[in-house]
Amino acid sequence: RSKILIIAGSDSSGGAGIQADIKTITALGGYAMTAITAVTAQNTTGVQSIVPIKPSEIQKQILFTTKDIKPKVIKIGMLYSSSVIEKIVQALKKMNDAKIILDPVMVAKGGARLINNSAVNSLKKKLICKSYLITPNIPEAEYLTNINIKNKSDIIEASNILLNMGAKNVLIKGGHGKLKFIEDFLINKKEIMSFKNKRINTKNTHGTGCTLSSAIATFLSCGKPLKTSCELGIKYVNQAIRFNLNYGKGHGPVNHLVSISLNKMFL
Repeated sequence: RSKILIIAGSDSSGGAGIQADIKTITALGGYAMTAITAVTAQNTTGVQSIVPIKPSEIQKQILFTTKDIKPKVIKIGMLYSSSVIEKIVQALKKMNDAKIILDPVMVAKGGARLINNSAVNSLKKKLICKSYLITPNIPEAEYLTNINIKNKSDIIEASNILLNMGAKNVLIKGGHGKLKFIEDFLINKKEIMSFKNKRINTKNTHGTGCTLSSAIATFLSCGKPLKTSCELGIKYVNQAIRFNLNYGKGHGPVNHLVSISLNKMFL
């Protein structure tokens, strides 16, 4: 019964983007639909090329898919350009019942830019205000708010700026810090909540942002409260990282199938 529409780019290496989203939602028992915004050629060492999909075709994917199957949650990832955002915003006006989780993907793990400057401005003016939850990491939050984040008070200040842009809730992820513990903060205009976990020493974290936002979307679409959805999503990602798959020569993927156990009777 958990139906999620993913609006995001394709990662040919399978660790991030729409591939990670589909794996995550499926592994957690949900049903994933997609609208692909761009096709990338990439592997664990970086992005070689990006081919954007026509904005009108992205809009068609969204409208025709959701005309038939109604999503409870819409997860938005890589958007690439302001014209893409414009068409998505137009499409979202016809789906007021679905909660929107916005993962403001800006830079790939290898350093490649996945969104241009005009698109960032469109994101701030037209899409953040429609978001039930926005899930930036610290560099993304800094870029969106012009705040240099060094501590908890900076995180709160940046979150308040995003809330004033219209987001209902903000989850700022602390994985880019260097402390032994990672602290993620879920903030809205009523309360500040945090999730603290021990850092896992590995370079294989490709696609963790995509994976987390899709996990939260899945739990949320099941009817779980936002705090519980974030808590369970973070737990799922941590377990997926802990497997340390070590595929490829760069930043390897996480194990999206960590939630699945096989019955030996059928093997």
